[in-house]
Amino acid sequence: MFIRHDNTLKWKWIGWGALITLALCAFGVLFFDKPLFGLINNPACNVNIPDTSDNLCVTALVLSKIFSWQVLLAFSLFGVVAFYIYKAFTNEFDFRYAFVKIKNSYFFYVLLSIIFACGFTKLLKIIIGRARPIFSDPTLFNMFSNSHEFHSMPSGHTAVGFAALVMIGMLFPKIKWATWTIAIIIGVSRIYLGAHWASDVILGAFVGMICADFAKALLKKINSK
Repeated sequence: MFIRHDNTLKWKWIGWGALITLALCAFGVLFFDKPLFGLINNPACNVNIPDTSDNLCVTALVLSKIFSWQVLLAFSLFGVVAFYIYKAFTNEFDFRYAFVKIKNSYFFYVLLSIIFACGFTKLLKIIIGRARPIFSDPTLFNMFSNSHEFHSMPSGHTAVGFAALVMIGMLFPKIKWATWTIAIIIGVSRIYLGAHWASDVILGAFVGMICADFAKALLKKINSK
């Protein structure tokens, strides 16, 4: 979204995107987070007490498990290791050659975008210190908090999901529509489960997109040398 066909970043677009995202988050905190949460959230379905009789609830919970940072990180790391072993074995056990080729693998592109998203999201969660919806107050903040209850903004699942899926969409343009659709569904599911406010999801989506674009631009620059 913020990267050109020659894999250079659109810095002006990134700046405008950041301003628009911050404005939406501010309006969310002050005006639309609470009504949207009431509209989308299912009180009978949350990450702690799931309603397994509700198919929509089960789907949201499954998405939360599949697209957690732990699962995505493990899957992409496994892919990188498998690619490394494959390259080494098909080139007469040349492990040095395989290591050089890793940075060209699609798994590594996804892995780096996820690592960026995890790191940046964790930093923002601590700095912002926003209370989760269990406090019922979208304006409640406790900056520089280490408490999980005050790590609502941005949504980690949304950020990591967007980072991985946007990257996959860039690597395989024909399925971009599907990857973006799944990423958006992940974000909405976090509100449905009562884990995040709408503005948490908006910021998480922006963080994920930026991390995917940065990872691709960086790796393309490294690989072109």
